[in-house]
Amino acid sequence: MTVPICDTRSGCITCGDEGVAMRILELAQDGAVCVDEAGTRHEVAIDLVGSVALGDRVLVHAGVAIGTVA
Repeated sequence: MTVPICDTRSGCITCGDEGVAMRILELAQDGAVCVDEAGTRHEVAIDLVGSVALGDRVLVHAGVAIGTVA
């Protein structure tokens, strides 16, 4: 059995995605609506990040905010 080698330079070993910085447009009880740099809106889970506000930037991977961006 071969074990895949994780190469962080090429993205997530599970899905191939990379984290994307997005700005929060709307906050809801179950997540947020964010916009990426291309202007595309996304529904994002924000359970893993602390308190966030409208206009904050978050790093999103696979539809989940995994951190805030300064």
